Amino acid sequence: MKHLRLILCCLLLVIFLAAPAGAREASLRLLYVNDFHGFAEPYKPLGATELQGGAAYLAGAADRLRTGRPTLLLAAGDMIQGNNWANLFQGKSSLELMNAMRFDAMVVGNHEFDYGREVLQQRLTQARFPVLGANVRGLPRLKPYVIKDLQGVRVAIIGVVTADTPTSTHPRNVAGLEFSPPDAAVARCLKELRGQADLVVVLSHIGYSEDRILAQKVPGIDVIIGGHSHTKLAAPVVVNHTIIGQAWEHAKALGVLDLDLKDGKIVKYAGHLEEIKPSPGGADKEVQQIVRQYSQEVDARLDQTVGESEVDLDGEQTRLRETNLGDLVADVMRAATGAEAALINGGSIRISIHRGPIKAKEVYAALPFDNYLVAIRLTGKQLQEALEHGVSGLEDKAGRFPQVSGLTFTFSRTAPVGSRVRDVTINGKPLDPGKEYVVATNDFLAAGGDGYLSFGEALKTGAGYREQGGALTSKNLAYVNPGVWLRDLVIDYLKSKQQISPQAEGRIKALD
Repeated sequence: MKHLRLILCCLLLVIFLAAPAGAREASLRLLYVNDFHGFAEPYKPLGATELQGGAAYLAGAADRLRTGRPTLLLAAGDMIQGNNWANLFQGKSSLELMNAMRFDAMVVGNHEFDYGREVLQQRLTQARFPVLGANVRGLPRLKPYVIKDLQGVRVAIIGVVTADTPTSTHPRNVAGLEFSPPDAAVARCLKELRGQADLVVVLSHIGYSEDRILAQKVPGIDVIIGGHSHTKLAAPVVVNHTIIGQAWEHAKALGVLDLDLKDGKIVKYAGHLEEIKPSPGGADKEVQQIVRQYSQEVDARLDQTVGESEVDLDGEQTRLRETNLGDLVADVMRAATGAEAALINGGSIRISIHRGPIKAKEVYAALPFDNYLVAIRLTGKQLQEALEHGVSGLEDKAGRFPQVSGLTFTFSRTAPVGSRVRDVTINGKPLDPGKEYVVATNDFLAAGGDGYLSFGEALKTGAGYREQGGALTSKNLAYVNPGVWLRDLVIDYLKSKQQISPQAEGRIKALD
């Protein structure tokens, strides 16, 4: 009998020791950021009363919040492109910062592709943490997922980026790559991970509304940490048993999500945003030195004054309505090309410029993309289609919203997509669907970027169409100058005027 009891005790001990990690209770913390866009220094957004953000203070908050429980620090994309601090170094500065902060994983965002495949490969090599992209084929260094062990809890992290990436970056940047639907990629990874993980986290760069759809369509996701839409979720939300979080933008907030697990299931959660701003003693010294080093290099190149504005130049509402900065940029485009009208996507303008002296670095930050000007011969029908496309993404604050010069139009927010635009005029005359017009834009839209297919179609119907040495060529091009970036033309304009005071002129009017 004693032998039998001993055998039973041994069997129970073996069973207990072999029990899966999920059978134990555990408390974990997820820290997360998204849409950093290289905003390493604190800054004051238009209308704000104090400085916000700052990578050194973000790092300090992350260090403080790591204590007390097993923690993962995650990034939900668009980390290496946007502000001068990142752009002038093709994202190298951002990766150095992230390595110093000891990130555990990151998903690629659509803007990670903006420097092209070769530079992105360099950044992937530089990263001392896994970079994920389960729905991207053609970049071997991207992993579909990674499994992290946090004191016995196996956390699977899957990464997906928006399937619209081929149209939200210049097409040449993603040539040879394939982007599959995020939901299908996540479902495939979940099958592969069955039995290997206690907790499944999806790092998503598809936008908040798409995160909600993903949670509904694909069961089995415990947490979605999102980006792309710059959504400020003060507290996580739950959709179909999936917890969703997103932490605003530009290092102005750090997401915090605490999870209590029992028997492999989340039994309790709590989350909030830790808003980031300069504070005495709140900066991480190592990160502060990295920020200072690259900031000094930016200033050495771009700190000169190029003009002055008597008013704030609004670059933060360009995805929703006409703004004075949008008007100014479109006017510069039309004047430089001699076109009858000009159209630029609002998403190409990234920040506002405060009233007062304007420095070159502010113009570079407002217009961070390497875009040159083209002028295309379009029919009135094609121009109408372009405007319809421009106002088709209002609900999602899509970057394709147009800023224009030389034309006016009205639109209905509530009308069906494809029939929202009305009363289009060019130089005061109603748009003629059959007439040909010369319209200035940038090479990104001309190549079909942001889904402006009518521009690309107009170019391709012209004899001799090709993109040679990075420059578009077509018989339907009335102007092309790949040797000068748009932002430099704006700087030249400011230098020539010295003082400006632009107003939004009512070129675009919403009817409801």
